[in-house]
Amino acid sequence: MASKIVVGYDGSEAAERALDFAMSRADLSGNSLVIAHVLEWSPYSFLTPSEVEERHRRRTEEMQRAETAILAPLTARIRAAGIEVETLIRYGHTAETMCRIATEQDAAMIVIGRTGHSGFAARLFGSVAGTLAQVAPVPVVIVP
Repeated sequence: MASKIVVGYDGSEAAERALDFAMSRADLSGNSLVIAHVLEWSPYSFLTPSEVEERHRRRTEEMQRAETAILAPLTARIRAAGIEVETLIRYGHTAETMCRIATEQDAAMIVIGRTGHSGFAARLFGSVAGTLAQVAPVPVVIVP
């Protein structure tokens, strides 16, 4: 039975490796891909009405830019390989948003790339890959 593979994609080399892995799995198993592009967006609770309007305008521009520059060419490439694909752009904390997407899409797995950062901040605060490995509702494949 075919199911969905959610791929976290940000245009980085690590995301490209994750996408290549996910495409090979989808091709072998007949799964479809859900490409999730998550834009980090911290909520500010104390904004003036004009600041809220400006943030909304910038957010809309960022989403349009991501759709045009990143996801549209990616979708064409995946479909040309004969793989069914859909894309999602969301704002929020990356790991939390990826978990939500996996649940909403009834995904079989999440595939993400490991960026290779292993500095003090990553050890102290954790990484998206580490967080997903611990809390995701489905298996997580972390592609090196």
